[in-house]
Amino acid sequence: MFWTLPTIMTWTRIVAIPLIVGVFYLPLSEPMRNLVATVMFIVFAATDWLDGFLARRLNQTSAFGAFLDPVADKFLVCASLLVLVHLNRADVFVALIIIGREIAISALREWMAQIGAGKSVAVHMIGKVKTVVQMVAIPFLLFNGTLFGLIDTGVWGQWLIWISAVLTVWSMVYYLQKAIPEIRARAK
Repeated sequence: MFWTLPTIMTWTRIVAIPLIVGVFYLPLSEPMRNLVATVMFIVFAATDWLDGFLARRLNQTSAFGAFLDPVADKFLVCASLLVLVHLNRADVFVALIIIGREIAISALREWMAQIGAGKSVAVHMIGKVKTVVQMVAIPFLLFNGTLFGLIDTGVWGQWLIWISAVLTVWSMVYYLQKAIPEIRARAK
């Protein structure tokens, strides 16, 4: 099921990365670049929910889709964070925490799956909350302006990205705690 509609939607998140980065090299005003990148990020991030919904609804779930979906999410988030660091809208420390956690937990999940204990590090609510906060913080920081004449997205984005970093560490600790019994059992 390599070319199903849900899988194609997942691929769009990966294809979106150079498009979102490229916006900041176009000869547009800064507010216009910010707006275009923000809209693109929101549209492509929304495919994360939609592809899963369609895969279940159309009975087109697959092992490949289950693998590609979180990879696409991580690529989109990590690339966007790097853009934000480059634009001085996100602290490099925050980006390192988030990207480092994504690499560590992906490796942990891969190893746990290989030893037949993948369910012990299945996605938990704290990971989902972390993702939601990230997916709000990133477009706020990409937009970097005033929304509806009231909301300073730069300030809100900074708060949310730091909250996301705290949730990132918390979720990593949670997943590591779930894996420790299996790790100890394998070390014997």
